This record gives sequence, structure tokens and C-alpha cells, in this order.
Amino acid sequence: MKHTSIRLADGRELIYFDEADDAVRATVDQRDLAAPPAPTQLRRDPLTEEWVAIASSRQGRPLLPPTSECPLCPSKPDYFTEIPADDYDVAVFENRFPSFSTSAPIEPGSLSGEPPEVRSDLSDGYPSTRPGVGRCEVVCFTPDHESSFGKLPESRVRTVLAALAQRTAELSEVPGVEQVFCFENRGVEIGVTMHHPHGQIYAYPYVTPRTRQHLAAARRHLAATGRNLYADVLAAEIADGARVLARNDHWTAFVPAFARWPFEVHLAPHRQVPDLAALSDEEREAAAPLWLSLVRGFDALFNGADRTPGGSREHSPAMPYIAAWHQAPVREDRELAYLHLQLFSIRRGPGKLKYLAGSESAMGAFVNDIPPEEAAAALRAAIQATLS
Repeated sequence: MKHTSIRLADGRELIYFDEADDAVRATVDQRDLAAPPAPTQLRRDPLTEEWVAIASSRQGRPLLPPTSECPLCPSKPDYFTEIPADDYDVAVFENRFPSFSTSAPIEPGSLSGEPPEVRSDLSDGYPSTRPGVGRCEVVCFTPDHESSFGKLPESRVRTVLAALAQRTAELSEVPGVEQVFCFENRGVEIGVTMHHPHGQIYAYPYVTPRTRQHLAAARRHLAATGRNLYADVLAAEIADGARVLARNDHWTAFVPAFARWPFEVHLAPHRQVPDLAALSDEEREAAAPLWLSLVRGFDALFNGADRTPGGSREHSPAMPYIAAWHQAPVREDRELAYLHLQLFSIRRGPGKLKYLAGSESAMGAFVNDIPPEEAAAALRAAIQATLS
């Protein structure tokens, strides 16, 4: 795989990841663009001790533009997009409407950008703020606007994985970045603003709340048993077998017994590694077909049919889902973390969505309508249907 970095008209970086070593990427961005927006601001919530990004410039991002105006398609002579070339394999570029930015200043005395100690009595001022250091990138999986991740060939999924690994390694070296998160939002029900098949990468200036929860539990488990928590969960799921969906020499896919989403799958390597950059070539090679089969299984789950509120049967849009790669922080507790993909959907049945209402949104207390064993059985059948 060859990767080539260029600069867009406003100075943002774009990287082509090509499957052919002889690819030439000399096309120049011909647009007249305004300068990137001012850096965002982080504000600390003293009630939860979490940081909230205030990113007003994101209000200006496009919302579900028509195909003819899609900024993620290759450029045409009469329409220039974020991708100057007329074709590409995988392209990664800095988000034009970022939640975090490398243009934000790192606070004096903090080489890593880790937030300073904040007093719980609010004597440091209210609200406590800091610059939104970091970086946000868009990952275009294919130039085909009408495609989807599930329609990609295995070779392209391997290219996507290689790109995510390369970006994870490089972004981990950016001053101020504390965690790198690679993910795909898919479907209008999830809240996507672009139909074009793509994912995103967030390089956060702090360790995210969910990761801190995982690490705290892993730290307690290690102290009590001397073992890695996620490795023990994986071993227990494999031993039980009731919720295992697929396996190969390097990875296992399973519905966790504690799934909070109607359809939720974890894909985990058999070897504990902190992030995608730490995977071997063989492990990345083996991950591609399983990741692809899981997404295709999600798409096949309800056989492409749905029911409107009135009861009539009609073709359903593609299965909405989030694909989230859980990775270790850049600088701390890497020995506790365990890389894994969490793939989940808010659709709980034909014409039915799992809304995050009072209990989930206000209290963070999930109620799952579908027993994980039943979800696993349905997903196994759906995956098998895609293979026949």
C-alpha cells in the first residue's frame, strides 16, 4: 500500500491510501476556501468531571447533500470536492468542521496537553476551560457514492484497516493528543450528515469517559486476579459459545452477555494489543473478512424489509449502526487496555428503533429489549444467509 500526503486549498492535509504502488497524486485542489475555523473550547463539567467540546463552527457543516453535491466524491471538471483526484481507493483528510484542532494552543507547562489539575471546589473559576487541542479526520472508504462498507471487497477492507492503523500511529505522536478513536456512523437514524460511505477518526485531548470506565474496571480486576479483564471476558464467551458468531485463528466475534444495544457485537483479537497500530500484518489480514461478514450480517438481519407505522411493507434503508474501535490511551494504562471493535445498531426490529429516552439518556442506565442469546442466534442466521 502506498500513501501520499497533499495539502488542500485551505492548508488541511489529505492522504491517499492506494492499493497500487504506481499511483500518482499530483492533482491540486482548485477551490477558493476560507481559512479553517477558530479552535474549539473545552469546558469541564464539575458534576461528572468530564470535558465538553464547544464547537459552534460545526453548525455550518453540510446536511445530507444530494449526490451531485457530495463533498466526499471524487472531483469532476464542473464540481470540485474535498478529494481533488478524479478517483481514489481510500482517502483520509482533516475535517473541515472539526471538534478538535491542532491549531489550538497547548497550555504552557503541559507538553502532552493533558488537562491540569482542576479543583473540585470551583476556586479555579467557573467554568473551567482549556483549548480544544486535537484533530478530526474523515476516512472515505470508496469513491462509489452508492456503495457501503458491507459492499466493499475484502481487499478494500484491508486497505481501510491499514489506513486506520497508520493514522492511529501518526496521530498518537501529535502533541496534546491523549486518545485516538476510529469509528463509522452509518444511517440517518444514527445522525449521519453524509450518505457517502465513510468513517471518522477523533484524536482527543483527553481520555474519554467510557475508556476511563473500562480502564478503572480493568485495574481493579488486575489487582484482584493478576489477569486482564477483557481477556477473561473473551475467554468466557469462547468457553460458553452460545453467543459466539464467528472465529478464525486470530479473532473471535461475539454478542456480549451484557449487551446494552438490541444488536451488539464485539470483534476481538486473541492476542492482547493496545491499538490497531500494534496488530501484526497477519492479524489485520484476518480481521478484514470477519469485520465484513458482521456488517453484511447486520444488513441482512431484517432481509431489507421494514414496516411503516401504518403497517405496509416496504424496502428498508440500510441497517443503521455504529462501528467503534476501542483503543488504549496514547500515554497511560496501555497495559490494561484491549483493542476491540464494538458494532451495534439502534434498530431492534422492523420499523422499531431503540430510542435513548429517560433512563438511558439521563441516568446512563440501559434496558435491552432483546436477550443477547436471541440476538446472537438471529445474527448467526443472517451472516449464514449472506454466505449462501
